[in-house]
Amino acid sequence: MQRDLAAMRRDYRQGTLTEEMAGVDPLTLFDQWIVAARDAGQIEANAMTLATVDAMGHPHARIVLLKEQVARDFVFFTNYQSAKGQQLAASPCAALVFWWDVLERQVRIEGPVRRIDPKDSDAYFASRPLSSRLGAWASEQSKPITDHAVLETRYAEHAAHYGEAVPRPRIGAVMRWRQSRSSFGKADRPGFTTDCSMRGTVILGIGSGSPHNRLHTMCYGAMHHMRECA
Repeated sequence: MQRDLAAMRRDYRQGTLTEEMAGVDPLTLFDQWIVAARDAGQIEANAMTLATVDAMGHPHARIVLLKEQVARDFVFFTNYQSAKGQQLAASPCAALVFWWDVLERQVRIEGPVRRIDPKDSDAYFASRPLSSRLGAWASEQSKPITDHAVLETRYAEHAAHYGEAVPRPRIGAVMRWRQSRSSFGKADRPGFTTDCSMRGTVILGIGSGSPHNRLHTMCYGAMHHMRECA
């Protein structure tokens, strides 16, 4: 089937976003939006894109799950020896993006990342299902694997060894990510003379303790080409 990517578009018509609606606290707005996304039927409303950079300055992004959010701290679980774990150790700053298509909303958040207390990591790991805890031992994140049978064998070995009392791998832990800057986007109504799949997007940039800034995000026909890094 031939693809026509340029024709893949939709009109965004669900409400709007104003400074008054955003309020004064970006984290209150985030809490309202993620709950609204969950209640609207968004699959994995806590899924977020985590963007990092490696030692060469090359960007990397992947989807992870937000496991806790308290005040300005956003918490997710990773493996210290995974690609993202090593990138965060070398450059402990990251960006998060939440996209809730059912509400036509997105949130971008930027800030520093740090490891949390091992006891908190242990508590979180113990709350995970047994299969997930065993999988953390069986899978060496970001490492090459010959075939799926290797995972099955390692999983069975750890299941036989630990039973249901599976400890946290020392290389696996929770990362605590602190919000320093955020922006909230609501896809707005069409009607501008541009050719962009998300026409009329309005974003309010909300930083910690800073006033709102309405940012222009219109597309004026510029195109960016990406190719594989050498």
